[in-house]
Amino acid sequence: MTLQRSSGVLLHPTSLPGPHGIGELGQAARAFIDWLAAAGQRSWQVLPLGPTGYGDSPYQAFSAFAGNPYLVDLATLREEGLLADADFADQPTFDPGRVDFGLQYVWRNRMLDRAHARFAAGEVPGLRAEFAAFQQEEAGWLNDYALFMALKAEHGGAAWTGWAPELRDREAGALAAARERLATDAERVAFGQFLFFRQWGALREYARARGVQVIGDIPIFVALDSSDVWAERGGFKFDDRGQPTVVAGVPPDYFSETGQLWGNPLYRWDAMAAEGYAWWIRRFQGSLKLYDLIRIDHFRGFAASWEIPFPAETAIQGEWVPAQGREMLEAVRGALGSLPVIAEDLGVITPDVEALRDDFGLPGMAVLQFAFGGGDFSVNDFLPHNLRENQVVYTGTHDNDTSRGWWAAAAEQERHNFRVYTSSDPREETFAWQLTELAFGSRANLAVVPLQDLLNLGTEARMNLPGTTGPQNWTWRFGEGDLTPELAARVRELTERTGRTG
Repeated sequence: MTLQRSSGVLLHPTSLPGPHGIGELGQAARAFIDWLAAAGQRSWQVLPLGPTGYGDSPYQAFSAFAGNPYLVDLATLREEGLLADADFADQPTFDPGRVDFGLQYVWRNRMLDRAHARFAAGEVPGLRAEFAAFQQEEAGWLNDYALFMALKAEHGGAAWTGWAPELRDREAGALAAARERLATDAERVAFGQFLFFRQWGALREYARARGVQVIGDIPIFVALDSSDVWAERGGFKFDDRGQPTVVAGVPPDYFSETGQLWGNPLYRWDAMAAEGYAWWIRRFQGSLKLYDLIRIDHFRGFAASWEIPFPAETAIQGEWVPAQGREMLEAVRGALGSLPVIAEDLGVITPDVEALRDDFGLPGMAVLQFAFGGGDFSVNDFLPHNLRENQVVYTGTHDNDTSRGWWAAAAEQERHNFRVYTSSDPREETFAWQLTELAFGSRANLAVVPLQDLLNLGTEARMNLPGTTGPQNWTWRFGEGDLTPELAARVRELTERTGRTG
């Protein structure tokens, strides 16, 4: 796949402004797409859209197929008659600049329950046939997910690995009894998914009509506490007691001296091969319903994974174990055709990873914040003049500090290297734009910039600090009025000047 020369903006929908404590798939999302089009941008890149749990990370979702019901636009539900004005009377006071996922868990789920109650009572009859069609089309994952979430609620949110053995191990009788006992709760979960996919589909059509494609994200691994692992345990490395034998992470790196212990279960590639990689084919099919282009997070895991014995306190004690990514990608390509995929090839990249990427013609990634470290930095692959055309260049990603924040805290050697390379001495308030100009001016066909950099925000707007949990991660939102016509005009001028109008 060869990328067209163009540019885009990285922004997770949770960061959109709005009155209900979190970004939604309604008017604010449409306004953002309008602003992208006005700014000459051809791509909107999002993080994974799955339902989040403990830690609020979109990379640790309860399902690889489901959508996040927190994103459902409540104003649209009110317009459709699924909510009434009185339903908003108990709305909490939200911080407009930060997402409080705890409040969302309580209040938004209550709002979605009210919407489902009106639907179940027949107050919006026009949706019944549409909902039934959705249930039938998505039954391959939806039935397991809806029951999984209903069982989690019944167990007070406990992970499935701690459920009674007959439910943990999916004994037929126990599942049948649970489906009957929790039928209403499972339908409520499925209805929330229906609302999400309905609104996301409409928003994606809105973007397509304005020349904006959506770049999505497939985390290479799935969460331990997910319906995928519960329903497909044979495809993962588990013992007979329902516990993982090894978990995923990365060894010590730029972000952490002890590595990153993600805790995701690892794949039994032999078992997946025996089924023709059917689960992966379904996963790509599901993602292509959501996105035009897909970024595979931690692509190197398709060549080999860092396997850490379970349990462990850090990621230091692990080993690289070969994977069957090549065979899997061949199976997916055989089933679905050409793969519209970006390979996240950052970190410890070895020749086998590069060969896997290049043999499938996949564009890789480059991050300019990583380009200026070390003594002889001139050989750094991420310097603008060293980039490849079929590549995606970022000023930074969701795991980096904002560019302004990075410059404020950069080591003197990195600052020196940047000054030498650019023959300039940038101020903190001008650095993010200068780095954006370098990204747009590079030979990489696609340049993507986090919205925080276009807004010239500091570390307070950082989206995530890898290896940590807490209220600073995944919660940032931009404000009403931040996306001005003047900023759109400035970005459009840069886009046109660097030949990225698409």
